Amino acid sequence: MVLSVNHQLNFTDSMKQSNELNKLESQLEIINNKIEIENTNLDVLKEELAFLNNNRSMGGTTQGINLTTLKEAALYYHERIAALKFKEIDANKSIEKLNKEKNALEQQEKTLGKVKNTPTGEVIVKVESKTAVKCDMELSYFVNNAGWYPSYDIRANTIEDPIELVYKANIHQNTKEEWKNVKLRISSANPNVGNVAPQLQTYLLNYYTKPPKYDGSTSSNQVIGKVYDSKTYEPLPGVSIVIKGTTIGTISNVDGGFTLSIPNGGGQLEISYIGYEKQVLPISNSQMNIYLKEDQKQLEEVVVVGYGTNKLENQLAGRVSGISIRGTSSLNAKKEYTPLPTNQIENQTTVEFEIKTPYSVSSDNKNITVEVERYNLPAYYEYYCVPKVDNDAFLLANIVDWEKYNLLEGEANIFFENTFIGKTILDVRYTSDTLSLSLGRDKNVQVTREKVKDSLKKQFFGSKKEETRSWKITVKNNKKQPINFVLLDQIPVSTLEEIEVIPENLSGVTLSKDKGEVKWRFSMKPAAKNELELKYKVKYPKERTLSIE
Repeated sequence: MVLSVNHQLNFTDSMKQSNELNKLESQLEIINNKIEIENTNLDVLKEELAFLNNNRSMGGTTQGINLTTLKEAALYYHERIAALKFKEIDANKSIEKLNKEKNALEQQEKTLGKVKNTPTGEVIVKVESKTAVKCDMELSYFVNNAGWYPSYDIRANTIEDPIELVYKANIHQNTKEEWKNVKLRISSANPNVGNVAPQLQTYLLNYYTKPPKYDGSTSSNQVIGKVYDSKTYEPLPGVSIVIKGTTIGTISNVDGGFTLSIPNGGGQLEISYIGYEKQVLPISNSQMNIYLKEDQKQLEEVVVVGYGTNKLENQLAGRVSGISIRGTSSLNAKKEYTPLPTNQIENQTTVEFEIKTPYSVSSDNKNITVEVERYNLPAYYEYYCVPKVDNDAFLLANIVDWEKYNLLEGEANIFFENTFIGKTILDVRYTSDTLSLSLGRDKNVQVTREKVKDSLKKQFFGSKKEETRSWKITVKNNKKQPINFVLLDQIPVSTLEEIEVIPENLSGVTLSKDKGEVKWRFSMKPAAKNELELKYKVKYPKERTLSIE
């Protein structure tokens, strides 16, 4: 019977580093010794030069010096000064070369993730047994500095073929233990997210009170930046940056830089790195530089080490970028990387993917991309445009019954007609029965939106003033095949009874009265042209002023 389980720190047992890191430290020690020797030689040379300069005077004040002695002294001084100066130049060049080698080794050491002087963790288990027995024990523990985030490759050859969706897992860990031939299980569970359901605050309305505030949002589509050490201002590679509450994330590169697509509604960036304090920042700009402070407590850096026989299996569970990961060590497992069979396990509140092939993940916080699933999805293609915002037409692939594939939100690389188009967001949080994937802009479909000048009318009827607005929208299909098209525009929505908005010429159009959204849906033949009209009137009291587009 297990009586208690206690965790304690061990300051005498340091964490082991990889052989590569140990080799780098040995090389750095040799170079530092050489730099110290060269600096000492340089100091000796400077002392000798100072000695010669301080003893240039020859002879006394009452006795002169002959020409032969003067020539010999001048020749000696010239030769000696020249020799010392050349040695000084050689020493400075040698120090400069050694410093370059040292800097390269330090950068490589930083990339591999040097172990700081941090105590290891020990788990003390107290058991009770009536008789002497031999038993196997299994230790499971949770670490913060390991995790994964999903990404996708979306491929389409033509608008008549199905979509090929490649589901990938980007796995990283920096636990200071090498995961060799482990069986990985990745899960959509998020151990770091609170599991208490939110509650509404009472909305007390008064002249001097404000409405209750909740988490805000932003409309950014992408954020670019770098992560630095706040003290040394050095870039930090391998930092985890995720959108809080989602599985959309990335890892900073060797220069500390990162690029992350932001879903509609924006959110907050959650930045975490072993040895540094975690930060949560609102996405306030498309360009954000982040400065991390070292964690003085260093409690979150502790790595739990299990000791036991070969039968002991260390179960590793960790989370950095929004999703948990679990690996079980297998000492006799074979290294087989292709094919990579997976087993999808659907639990009550989470989805897990069990990767059956043993895999090795180094403790360097570098991404290892593992293909989880590959789907061929039937898709319905159509072009989509909102000319009021952007005149470009976007090709959309609409997929139904997408829920059965257990997709998570994440970045997606788009390939269309064997060409990389760019990145998009696969955001399944707010998707209804149809999942729409944007395959990029198509310049062969042209859309223009022009305001009709003749419609800028202002008339007076009794106590009312009436204004008319009209736009001409032209769509041209310059492609060689027929296309389906969806076009959106809008009319204003009145919030007062005295303001009346009257749409005109909207036959065959879907109008959302609450949002004022106007939608046209039609088909176009090759080289066809379609002209649409958006027109509405606004009536309001003539003594008032109203800003109408």
